Amino acid sequence: MSHPLLAEANAKMKKVLDHTLHEFASIHTGKATPSMVDGVMVEAYGSQMRLKECAAITTPDARLIQIQPWDVTLVKAVEKAIQVANLGFNPIVDGKLIRVPLPEMSRERRVEFVKTASRLAEEGRVHIRNVRHDILEAVKKAKFPEDETKRLEKDVQAATDKAIKDINDHLAAKEKELLAV
Repeated sequence: MSHPLLAEANAKMKKVLDHTLHEFASIHTGKATPSMVDGVMVEAYGSQMRLKECAAITTPDARLIQIQPWDVTLVKAVEKAIQVANLGFNPIVDGKLIRVPLPEMSRERRVEFVKTASRLAEEGRVHIRNVRHDILEAVKKAKFPEDETKRLEKDVQAATDKAIKDINDHLAAKEKELLAV
């Protein structure tokens, strides 16, 4: 049976991993994905909404993101939100749709994205190590029997190693994807 502190460590590490992977998804590789714009905040009905909450986002081909607001009156707001988000995209309004063609990426731009991915991966690894530190502190404070403490420390370290390996593997895949032309 899993120890509550180990379960907490695993849950927190999974959250960090999921967050890091979500951040990776927002780095575009020259191939269109809805995640490139789904978090853009749109001024709608007097408040801020995520684009994915007020529009259908599709990728009809690898170089194009197509956005169809569920409410036609939001077309201009969506166009403005994408411009303001400063993602390097130039949205084109086409009736009830907004088309977002992806610019060709230069080698420099790809290398820049690799640096961004590396920074995000390092932030993820730091958060994972912070979770390990906090859980090991909690284990120390709990004053469990020595054998239980040692087993928990070993299990938390194993979870840490696995989470960091997952981040590193995803980073390697993202770098490969970014540098592939």
